[in-house]
Amino acid sequence: MSLWIGVDVGGTYTDLVAIDAKGRVDTRKVLSTPADQSEGVLGALRALGRPDVDRFVHGTTVATNMLLERKGARVAFCVTAGFTDLLLLRRQNRVSLYDLTAHHPAPLATSEMTVAVPERIEPQGVTRPLTADTARHVAERVAALEPDIVAVLLLHAYRDPTHERLLRDAIRERLPAVDVVLSSDVFPEVREYERASTTVAEAYLRPGVGTYLRNLAYRLMNRPTDRPNVLGVMTSSGGMRSVDEASRSAASLALSGPAGGVVGAAAIARELKVARALTIDIGGTSADVGLILDGEPLVEQGGVIANAPISMPRVLVETVSAGGGSIAWVDDGGALRVGPHSAGAVPGPVAFARGGAAPTVTDAHVALRRITGSTLSGGISLNAKAARASIAALAARLGGGESEARTARAIVATADASMARALRRVSVERGIDPRDCTLIAFGGGGPLHACGLATALGITRVIVPPHAGVLSALGLALTSERRETMASVMQRLNDWGDKERGQLIGGMSSSLPSELNRRNAFLRMRYVGQGHELDVPVVPRQPREALAKSFAALHQARYGFTLVQPVEVVSARLVAELPGRSVKLQRAPGRAPKRVKGPVSLALPDATLWVEKGWHARPVRFGAWIMERK
Repeated sequence: MSLWIGVDVGGTYTDLVAIDAKGRVDTRKVLSTPADQSEGVLGALRALGRPDVDRFVHGTTVATNMLLERKGARVAFCVTAGFTDLLLLRRQNRVSLYDLTAHHPAPLATSEMTVAVPERIEPQGVTRPLTADTARHVAERVAALEPDIVAVLLLHAYRDPTHERLLRDAIRERLPAVDVVLSSDVFPEVREYERASTTVAEAYLRPGVGTYLRNLAYRLMNRPTDRPNVLGVMTSSGGMRSVDEASRSAASLALSGPAGGVVGAAAIARELKVARALTIDIGGTSADVGLILDGEPLVEQGGVIANAPISMPRVLVETVSAGGGSIAWVDDGGALRVGPHSAGAVPGPVAFARGGAAPTVTDAHVALRRITGSTLSGGISLNAKAARASIAALAARLGGGESEARTARAIVATADASMARALRRVSVERGIDPRDCTLIAFGGGGPLHACGLATALGITRVIVPPHAGVLSALGLALTSERRETMASVMQRLNDWGDKERGQLIGGMSSSLPSELNRRNAFLRMRYVGQGHELDVPVVPRQPREALAKSFAALHQARYGFTLVQPVEVVSARLVAELPGRSVKLQRAPGRAPKRVKGPVSLALPDATLWVEKGWHARPVRFGAWIMERK
């Protein structure tokens, strides 16, 4: 029976979920291999031991790691003369409001690798033509820089890409082995800095991401077993693309793995008829928070990922350094700190007995006896004595007669405070009261922190999904195949006819594969003069008046007010999907109690559930747990 497989690579574990044609779920969990993520992926497949893989979807942190570590390609950046400092000027926001010594990280394309292009397209048309001779001269200057890849951003190319394409052809003729990335292909929307940053990020990531994905595909397809008919990669927007397509849209993979977790949580929310939920996915290195509205992950345009602004659609995910492997330490002022450094998979928390010496959040839970037993997921032996000793040593460094238990509780509380702030940011800043939401907690550490986080936010209901420790991989296995396209509009809504809008969306639809039969259109809209937009869903044959009302209602919900001001459409986006496989969620083997009262620790198949005092927990029909505060 054919399998659909999702594999999520985290900082500590690589998780695998396999779903057969009847919707039955099988899971595996192995330690990650940071030096080469593909080794962990293949190790998870070996642990599964099944030859009948039909579809394989991968959630990868390769793009994110390249941005964090600044280990991408050597990019030559071609930009309109007079705009060569775009990446340095940014939006002229300071790194820290009060710290005058703080600096932005260096741009992904340096000033030495930036080439001015003598051309200009303005709103009224071409004011300085780019000739073939000039393009060839620019190509020679680019060749002298010996780049790995070239990024091209010319003024107003989202409206008229003629000059960018002319320059691309000249560079390809001069450097046939070097790829050229155009802003008009990557992000055809107004705003030069965001377009520049996104285009350069795509160029910076594309060679490394492409090499990794092609290598993984080769190793998978040349195994004697496990030859999937479809090999895909999760994108930041929550859909799957083929390896070839993903290799050509590397910047869209920056939130590949975390997006899978929110997709999986949304499936659980729909199953339990939960319309509005906050999600918390706590792994070994970090915690990812998200938002579900009307049973679907919230997808937004743009965001900063590893200090790189990337203006592409993405499932709303905010990451904080508060995973199970986050290291607890004492700063120069004698205060307790948790993270951002992590013990990761190697050497791991002290409790893992793999060489780790610094106390972590996981060690704190062990010291508090919330994590018990002798063996954890992935076959890791638990050394509780060593974990408690590391916490005791930290307590001694804090001084003041701090006890081991008090220090362990402080470590957990510090991590909780960081995650609670992130949960407030993704909800309150979007007009959502967290008290009206259910918290869906997953990842290896999510169920351990769920009650504490819910209490801090005033949430009274928590869901711990089945397969909580591998829910991101489950989301990958379930995800739909998706393609997206966008087009610049830049017109006032009242001046943009319904027929003209229908023709634009119809033309965008015809450019997407016909087998992706579920289509959803969105317009990025704002009041004239605003510097930000909102994505408004478009209903077929929806009149302008209804669109204006939809925008006003969304603006009221998000910001608490509306304006008596004309509405402007900045761009249109069309999403085409082929829904994924349904899943038959079943309770894990063994008899579960009907209801438990905290404080108590419950060992789940791939995580540990901590029910705090004042909370009650009960299992539901397919293996999830619901916790409520009385």
